Amino acid sequence: MAETSEAPELYDVVIPPGVPQKIIREIVTKFPGELIDKPQRMKFANMDGDERELLAFRSDLATAQAVEKFIYDRLKAFIGEE
Repeated sequence: MAETSEAPELYDVVIPPGVPQKIIREIVTKFPGELIDKPQRMKFANMDGDERELLAFRSDLATAQAVEKFIYDRLKAFIGEE
């Protein structure tokens, strides 16, 4: 009987343009996963349909959710809301 091992499902957290490099470095060193380029279609009035290469962090679901919260919290602190 052959044993099959499924690779864990991976999730991408797109890093919004303008996130400071310091925060991106913190994500890469603090969380297991990888930083990737992710083509993304824009849906803004003057860029409708344009495709841009955005940064994303790829990891398992629990880590992706933690990264998303980390980005949100760090950006709030960065702009002075906390």
